[in-house]
Amino acid sequence: MTDRPFKALIVEEKSKNEFQRFVGKRRISDLPDGELLVKVHYSSLNYKDALSATGNRGVTRKYPHTPGIDAVGVVEKSSHNDFEPEDRVVVTSYDLGMNTPGGFGQYIRVPGAWAVPLPDGLSMDESMVLGTAGFTAGMSVHFIEKEVSPDAGDILVTGATGGVGSIAVALLTKLGYTVTAVSGKPDAADFLTSLGAKTIIGRDAASQGNDQALLKTKWAGVVDTVGGDILAVALKSAKPWSVVTCCGLVASPDLPLNVFPFILRGVKLVGIDSQNCPMPLRKTIWQCFSDQWKLSFPEGFSKEISLEALDENIERILQGGQKGRVIVKLP
Repeated sequence: MTDRPFKALIVEEKSKNEFQRFVGKRRISDLPDGELLVKVHYSSLNYKDALSATGNRGVTRKYPHTPGIDAVGVVEKSSHNDFEPEDRVVVTSYDLGMNTPGGFGQYIRVPGAWAVPLPDGLSMDESMVLGTAGFTAGMSVHFIEKEVSPDAGDILVTGATGGVGSIAVALLTKLGYTVTAVSGKPDAADFLTSLGAKTIIGRDAASQGNDQALLKTKWAGVVDTVGGDILAVALKSAKPWSVVTCCGLVASPDLPLNVFPFILRGVKLVGIDSQNCPMPLRKTIWQCFSDQWKLSFPEGFSKEISLEALDENIERILQGGQKGRVIVKLP
């Protein structure tokens, strides 16, 4: 077992700050210590994986490395009391795929505390259509649903063609909310409408007005995935006692804002940290996706690829050309 070879995407530093990636062989003995040895059946491609695959030291410190922050598979060996061989598990978040070899390999070895039993209502491939993106969207909707009813008004979703945003649009729609989607892609209208968005606005429109102290109220809730001016304008446009969630910084990590939305309108800003989400809430979110949140996505929302096809898809996501989800089937 310890010397068994397996296929994986390997990112290697050829020379200082020059990286190459290829599908090659690793051995189980190369994996770090951990209580669970999991044979991976599916993974998914996320923006963080693409950064790791290009040598981004903010994501991955040491190379060679196998990215893949999402994995679902079957336990082959366990020294953890909660899991036995043949158990189906989802592993996302924590350090998987960052500095711990990830789901773009046929095997991972991780602490038992990182794994969630795959709920009966989810197949392995369905769990990876969700992955970290879906889990992050689920956390965001969880906090909105607790305090904002569907009849309270429209919910704004920024970065709506990305993984988190697109799943948030679909989930909010399923739960009866009216969704306004923000996208900078001119060809995104049909895609977002198919997910349930009622209104689509551009990035420029979503970021106008931040020079004002407050704006006319529009949103009963917000799922923000981008940060910066768009988040600031959303907060200034949020209705009294609304809930705004924040999980990304692709526009900017800075938040140019005053305190008026909070002290004059009681707006609640909730930070979403899916990487370190407590296990009880983590299990709740996955269970919701298997029953009352079970989603049916439109045709073409996700596509399944092989390890060998990862390279071109990594380039596409880095260039902002990906819509929906890319699922990686391990051989």
